[in-house]
Amino acid sequence: MCIIYILGPRSRISLYRDLRPLLACSTRENCCTMTASTDPIVSALESFSTCDVSDALLKLNHPNGGFVAGPTLWSPERQAGDSKVVGPAYTVQYVPLSDTVSPKQASHYIDLIPAGAVVFISSPKTVNAVYGGLMSTRAQASGAVGTVVDGRVRDLQEHRALGFPVFARDVGTASPYEVARVSGINVPLQVRNEGQDITVNPGDYIIADLNGVVCLPVELAEQAIALIAPQVYADGRITEDIKGGMLFIEASKKHRAALKKA
Repeated sequence: MCIIYILGPRSRISLYRDLRPLLACSTRENCCTMTASTDPIVSALESFSTCDVSDALLKLNHPNGGFVAGPTLWSPERQAGDSKVVGPAYTVQYVPLSDTVSPKQASHYIDLIPAGAVVFISSPKTVNAVYGGLMSTRAQASGAVGTVVDGRVRDLQEHRALGFPVFARDVGTASPYEVARVSGINVPLQVRNEGQDITVNPGDYIIADLNGVVCLPVELAEQAIALIAPQVYADGRITEDIKGGMLFIEASKKHRAALKKA
């Protein structure tokens, strides 16, 4: 049996069968080996915004609804358009050049990106950029769907010419080579911004749009997706009733009561 959610005249129509097939991708190992075209979780998430995903994660008591504070959209446009990326995280860890203890990498991370991945880069605090135009050129050629940098990027015009989605904290002009180096590839990343202390693991789902970046832990993906569609449907009905003259509190009580019982 299929359930169809119709959210007003201009809204999305999401078609869901039994969510049990998503169990095939309920582990990090499985998700890391699936491409965007074969991953049912990616397909389901493409219908929803970062806010929708955060709402579901808050219901699951996940801190900050998975929001990663800091990175915003710089390419293809600066906080404009309908750019959105969804995919499993391919993580890259930069460390200060002065760090002689952390591991060194024999291969360049940019040549190892799997198709369908979102490149997620962690940078130490520096005014130097850790990601540039050549990196987006190679990432796009590898089939990556976008890049998120917890740090600075450069060559903004090159990313935009490619039409490649790039999210970052800020921009700069200098390369990282005098201050930072890559230490880890596909390792857990600690993101500590604005009072947050969160971990982005390889294979976690990264969803990014104009509202920001959300990290959906792979082990919560199935539960989150089951919560999102009914909530989005309810919000659509609330919107319609408010436009029809109903008070928010009345519309909210009318359509969200059933969600609390579910």
